[in-house]
Amino acid sequence: MPRPVLSFALLLTAMSAVPAIAAQAPITGARPFADKPFKAEEVARFDSPWAMTFLPGGHMLVTEKAGRLLLLSPDGARRTAVEGVPAVDSSGQGALGEVVAHPDFATNGLVYFSYSAPRSPNGIVLARGKLVGDLGGARLEGVTTLYRAHPLKSGGHYAGRIAFSPDGHLFFSMGERQKFTPAQEPGGVLGKVVRLTMDGKPVPGNPLAAKGGDPAVWSYGHRNPLGLAFDLEGRLWEAEMGPKGGDEVNLILPGRNYGWPIVSNGDHYDGKPIPDHPTRPAFEAPKVSWNPSISPSSLLVYSGKLFPQWRGKALVGALSGEMLILVDLGENGAKEEARYSMGQRIRAVDQGQDGAVYVLEDKAGGRLLRLTPVG
Repeated sequence: MPRPVLSFALLLTAMSAVPAIAAQAPITGARPFADKPFKAEEVARFDSPWAMTFLPGGHMLVTEKAGRLLLLSPDGARRTAVEGVPAVDSSGQGALGEVVAHPDFATNGLVYFSYSAPRSPNGIVLARGKLVGDLGGARLEGVTTLYRAHPLKSGGHYAGRIAFSPDGHLFFSMGERQKFTPAQEPGGVLGKVVRLTMDGKPVPGNPLAAKGGDPAVWSYGHRNPLGLAFDLEGRLWEAEMGPKGGDEVNLILPGRNYGWPIVSNGDHYDGKPIPDHPTRPAFEAPKVSWNPSISPSSLLVYSGKLFPQWRGKALVGALSGEMLILVDLGENGAKEEARYSMGQRIRAVDQGQDGAVYVLEDKAGGRLLRLTPVG
């Protein structure tokens, strides 16, 4: 890594003068699968689905990697393709990615989504449009680009997850495009989580603006942050895909540096070691990490009533792990509580209005499954 980048990272860490909350959590290795407290019912199938969101009345929006946005009936039996979606570069890891309904969707009809824009090099884009129509014909009107990742790079690791905070802000995650050092570079937002207004502007008072960093940045030093969610106490959590080993769940705090690529609990794919988190305590350590990898794709903090034993805990979807992982976010330290074999790569996990959990399989013909309690 070039010395100026490393120096800047250390400078910001020193200026924050705030120690890490807790020491490195134990690394979670291979474990047996737990008995499933749920049954899975197939709702629908899609062509490489990526994300979903629920609308008032139980209707769903589902994105497909190639660029289709689909509106589904609550039972999944009816669907229509939503018109007005911008062109998507779906090559490699590119996709029409996240989709999230505005917290006040019932009154404003607004939908936020992310996608990899056609360009060379390109980047992830945060956009917004108003959903009009119904299953007889739906479209996005007034589609507006709210935010673009910068600088533009070629590669994967787009990320692009969206989370709305309880105080009315929008958080957006961006990967480092498989280029390592952008996660530590002050002038861009690759490998960062940013805090924006609902209109996509940096929120005044973001932690790095006064230190010479990009004014949108909330946290940095991330590799490929593919899960983003607030818990029931208003804390922001992130699931991050590490290198060979070193997948993470992080508690996201303002101005903190999470260390990539300077530290990781995994190694490079060519076997070259990376210093572990405990070797550099100035960087914020993960609350949970996995080695071997599970490839976290998504993160849901459960708030429903169907699974009272899950309330306030996180469900992490896993790609290579082909599993759903229950993570206790308790005050005594986050930890994996159980893992459930799903037999397929899990791309997304979300919660329906009735408290059922929905998961999307990551493949052509991938199923949308509805999980409800056994018995």
